[in-house]
Amino acid sequence: MRRRWMFGAAAVVLLFGVGVLFLTERPLTVNVVQAEQDVALRIYGLGSVEARILSRVGFEVGAALTGLAADVGDRVVRGQELATLDPAEQEARTARARAAVEANVAALARAEATVARASTVLAQRQAANQRQQGLAQRDVTSIQRAEEAQRDEDVARADLAVAEADVAVIRAQGADAAAALQQENVLLARHRLSAPYDAVIVTRHAEAGTVVRAGDPIFTLIAPETVWIQAYVDEERAGQLALGQPGTIRLRSQPQAEFQGSIARIGLESDRVNEERRIWLTCTDCPQPLYLGEQAEVRITTGNRNSALMVPEVAITGFDGHRGRVWLVRDGRLEQVELSFGARDDRGRVEVTGSLPDDAAIVARIPQGATEGRRARTRTTP
Repeated sequence: MRRRWMFGAAAVVLLFGVGVLFLTERPLTVNVVQAEQDVALRIYGLGSVEARILSRVGFEVGAALTGLAADVGDRVVRGQELATLDPAEQEARTARARAAVEANVAALARAEATVARASTVLAQRQAANQRQQGLAQRDVTSIQRAEEAQRDEDVARADLAVAEADVAVIRAQGADAAAALQQENVLLARHRLSAPYDAVIVTRHAEAGTVVRAGDPIFTLIAPETVWIQAYVDEERAGQLALGQPGTIRLRSQPQAEFQGSIARIGLESDRVNEERRIWLTCTDCPQPLYLGEQAEVRITTGNRNSALMVPEVAITGFDGHRGRVWLVRDGRLEQVELSFGARDDRGRVEVTGSLPDDAAIVARIPQGATEGRRARTRTTP
């Protein structure tokens, strides 16, 4: 009985050993990477439709809206009237300023007439004084009368100086009144809102009858020729970007279509939280109209390779963006080596730039149970 038990235990151990040996030593079937021809290196980015020139326009003064002459989707030209405010209060101020200018004109005319009168009186006093001084020298008249004549001339000259000073003061007041009138006219003109450039109305923020304050937006405008795609690209891949690189654009509303564009601007500041860089692409054949804020996917072509070995990033361990370790199949067995890598594509693959050992193939997916020296059979990755 004891011998039978020992034989049974030995059989179990033997079967277990055979199983372990089969599981650990049987050849693994692994997918390997093969060189590809005419490889396009692309970078993926996600963003939205935006406009380079976008303005939220409103009045520089506050009042009640009396009319709006444009609506969402309208195309307007530079200087076209968009909206008006109730001008009654400002018109009254303008009329008051205009009346002040007219009153100043009348006051100036009166002052100038006073100057003319004072000038005439001075001429008379000068002539009379000259006669009295001549008579006094010949002792024909008294010295007192000569002194009175001189005094009258001095008084007339002083009156003329006062009249001329009054004219100068009134002219200065006239300049101030004219400036005040100009200011009121400017404020009156600001009760009319005009388009600052040829634009398309994107949003209408207020309706007639609303009392608005200075600076409140009434319309949002865009220059339609400046619509472009703003996208965010991972900083790890952004080093390959350059102005003018072509790209494809896919709009969320038209996922079946691809449109062509190119990089027009690369942001000089990255997003510190998400570690992304902003780029802007102009689109050459996008459908019209484009809708601001619509999600868009972009793929930027950063280069092309006539032939390249592209390895999935998931197959690289310890990858630092330049070097990492991969599994190889060489002479039918697995081994790990360190390689250098270069450009990436939008499919999560990296270009091999370091040289491979002869007759070696890179494993595309790390198989379970991979160990150094284990036998392996290869098949091409799909």
